[in-house]
Amino acid sequence: MSNLRVFLASVSAIVLFLFGLEGFSHELQRMGGETISKWLGKLTQSRWRGMLLGAVATAIIQSSSAVTSLTVALADAGSISFRSSLGVLLGANVGTTSTAWLVSLKLTSVGPFFIVLGALLSALPIRLQMLGKVAFYFGFIFFSLDVVSFTLKPLAESPVFIEVLNRSSTPLAGVIAGLLITAIVQSSSITTGLCILLVQQNLMLATAAIPIVIGANIGTTTTALIGSIKMQNTARRVALANLCFNVLGVLLLFLPFLRTFALRAVQIAGDPGTAVAWSQLIFNLVMVFVVLVLLRLFHRQVESLGAKASPELISETSPCP
Repeated sequence: MSNLRVFLASVSAIVLFLFGLEGFSHELQRMGGETISKWLGKLTQSRWRGMLLGAVATAIIQSSSAVTSLTVALADAGSISFRSSLGVLLGANVGTTSTAWLVSLKLTSVGPFFIVLGALLSALPIRLQMLGKVAFYFGFIFFSLDVVSFTLKPLAESPVFIEVLNRSSTPLAGVIAGLLITAIVQSSSITTGLCILLVQQNLMLATAAIPIVIGANIGTTTTALIGSIKMQNTARRVALANLCFNVLGVLLLFLPFLRTFALRAVQIAGDPGTAVAWSQLIFNLVMVFVVLVLLRLFHRQVESLGAKASPELISETSPCP
């Protein structure tokens, strides 16, 4: 198979994955979007409950971009305060690691089962039809990941691909690559999923994949950031906070020690694919702990940034719990 055909097959499989991910998120929000909005509005007064809710909602929807964008929209509508949104954003980052675990545990083979189940349910009454579409797209996500895995195998013999990987082997280069890829495809799930598949097929070292996955945490913030441009100040500050959390976490807490962290993760996990999933989860759990413990500091810093960006801003001055 020529390099062009391999490239086109790989890109096509990735497009199928993105289509499945978007379809699943859309159908699930269409079926229970109002319920999710009400939960986010009512249960986020406590930063810890907000974090847990954000994690669970993202694990179900399989898209942190969807949950963070919804949080920004709710903040814009005044349904959720700036302070209350912070825990949800952190929880969404934790919840998005569920995709990495499903791939690392090689559970993608369940895809065809859910596709068939979804097709059967779609032939039943209306309410079950909606559930059938959710099940169909859930299966489609993992079926397409299997297709991605199959199309990536010939890359092991491609000198060009190997050279690209070698040039991206430093932690900083990996972080930048993860940031850019995720910002382009608008999904950290596709970035982490692909990295784990490449590691499992021995096309990439886990120590090279981990920086990319860490960098994807910055790239995934662009969706909410772009969506908030035309919204009110509170919504923009929510999106800005999401960006600040991840940038500071990557640059200050992880990048200086990223090579050592990656080596230790591989040694402790044993399995390279599992090491990548653990690394993403550890990063986000550390961010939850640091930000929630020091929430007052982060809250004031982002409020200050928002005030400078918009002089007419009426700042929320209530202290964080």
